[in-house]
Amino acid sequence: MTVRSVVIHGHYYQPPRADPWLDEVPLEPSAAPFHDWNERIGRECYRAVVAARVPGVHGRIRRIVNALEHTSFDVGSTLFAWLEREAPETCAAVLEADRASRARLGHGNALAMPYHHIILPLASRRDKTTEVRWGIADFRRRYGRDPEGMWLPETAVDDETLDVLAQEGIAFTVLAPHQVRKPPPHGRPGRFKTRGGRTIALFIYDGDLSHDVAFGPLIRDARAWTARLVAAPPGSLVSIATDGETYGHHHRFGEMALAAVLEALAAQPDVRVENFASYLARHPAADDVELVAPSSWSCPHGVERWRADCGCRMAPERATSQAWRAPLREALDWLAGEIHGLFARDRALLLGDPWAARDAWRPAADNRPKDVRARELLEMEWHLLRAFTSCGWFFDDVGGAETLLVLRHAARAIELAGAEGPRLEAGVLQRLARARSNDPALGDGAAIWRASVRPAMPPPLLVAAGAVAAERTGCAGLGVRGYATRVSGDAVQVEDTRTGRARGFTVARDALAQRPPALELRGEDGTSHRVGVATLPEPYRASLRRALALRKAARWLGPEPGGARSDTVGTEVGRRLEESLEALASNHDADAVARASDLAAALELLGEPVPFDAQSLFNRMRAGLPPDRAAALAGLADLLGFEA
Repeated sequence: MTVRSVVIHGHYYQPPRADPWLDEVPLEPSAAPFHDWNERIGRECYRAVVAARVPGVHGRIRRIVNALEHTSFDVGSTLFAWLEREAPETCAAVLEADRASRARLGHGNALAMPYHHIILPLASRRDKTTEVRWGIADFRRRYGRDPEGMWLPETAVDDETLDVLAQEGIAFTVLAPHQVRKPPPHGRPGRFKTRGGRTIALFIYDGDLSHDVAFGPLIRDARAWTARLVAAPPGSLVSIATDGETYGHHHRFGEMALAAVLEALAAQPDVRVENFASYLARHPAADDVELVAPSSWSCPHGVERWRADCGCRMAPERATSQAWRAPLREALDWLAGEIHGLFARDRALLLGDPWAARDAWRPAADNRPKDVRARELLEMEWHLLRAFTSCGWFFDDVGGAETLLVLRHAARAIELAGAEGPRLEAGVLQRLARARSNDPALGDGAAIWRASVRPAMPPPLLVAAGAVAAERTGCAGLGVRGYATRVSGDAVQVEDTRTGRARGFTVARDALAQRPPALELRGEDGTSHRVGVATLPEPYRASLRRALALRKAARWLGPEPGGARSDTVGTEVGRRLEESLEALASNHDADAVARASDLAAALELLGEPVPFDAQSLFNRMRAGLPPDRAAALAGLADLLGFEA
């Protein structure tokens, strides 16, 4: 009883940023110089936490540690899916941290989380159960064990949420101090008995200490942080909980402060750094606690931040209204009721109990029904639940990126509903019309839906066009995750591998050699669409532009720089363009004009600017020509950025 136990928990989570149709994270300019915010935060935080630098006395690196091996953590399923695909080394280090903690403590550091980051007190019991079961299945698949604890999104809780956790075998969760009345002394876990008769342990983290780490000043002073942790009475449990992004993203070098604290604690003979599960195994919850519900860690008004204008917002200095939150919640709750009804109606397709089929489906890759419509119905439910991701309400405007994302998942669910889709969309739009944006230019939620939610062209059509363009330009290996394509002459077949639904298209016109490059495709229903390379899904665009640029300029480049990087190719094309314009100044034959035009078009395809000196040279040359000869260079002038 003379030993102090310390648990430091990090909640690692990012919203599902991928496009609901293409399953690709789009370019996010606000994350520059990175492609998107997952990549940026991955570099600043996740990679740093699993390889935290511990400096020596002269600032040189003394050692590198995986901080997750000595801290409690949870990783949201949407973030884990991204790490698995885009940062496999970081993903492997997360899993290794749990294995190492199991070897050291007998219990792993990792906690599970409901599959989607939804506010569970605002969900039905059926949806709570599905989210918890999906989260447990995803945890088992990744960590190879059953979870002992589960982190709740925003720590949002009510009696039914805890009853579902206990029903599914979860032993404990973690809450903020204001979420229970009279927390047990010395940081020990409390025992909560649900109205359903089940029991679960509740750990209550130290609110003041957690705040001073998350928002300063402790994250900048490892000595002061350590002193606060060891100041607890002997026999106490001191636990803190923060967003994992505190370490490196919200606070640069925060992971180094964390590593320094862990090292300092390890040197204290009367301190045990452990996790919640190992502590609970030695100290079962004995004190009954009363829940404050519904409640969360990030809204002092309970869970109103996700359904009302409660006053919580990201920029309190701005007098913005969040009255849009209520109609957004109403629209999606109405949609959920309608879609759940459609889903339950097709019980024959789902081979019995549709809800059991839903619970057993998403986290596993090998349990999909063979029937295409059954798979579409399950996919419909998955997108519907993802539409309730908490981020959609957390920020300050209905036109924000996070709200657009949940609306896009709602739109995808409506599309998968089939013949009922137009009625469902009309019902959603009727309710979203009351969700007024703080930006008058955006209007209301219905206007935002029409302008920014639905894809401009059917995604299978875009995938088909990309596959044809890749085949015709020799760009082997290009494709979009979630789709399988087969090109045969002017025909292309596209299958959505998530549902099994296949669509056929034919090439009505090939304009890849023109400016701007495009294809015209005709669908099975006879409708035609012109698809420009610039509108193709991102996995196709850069490679196709480069291939078309090299094809355009190949005869003027000498040895083809096919293996060079795109930026190197652009530099070379720009240099050759300047040479061609110098030659054009003394020789205005058609070949010289064609050479300059092809090189300028190649630069445009590569997305490279026309060199400043090339534009200046062309301007001087054209100014000295007779009007008729200057007019003959109008096409080249356009390519070089001049007005018609």
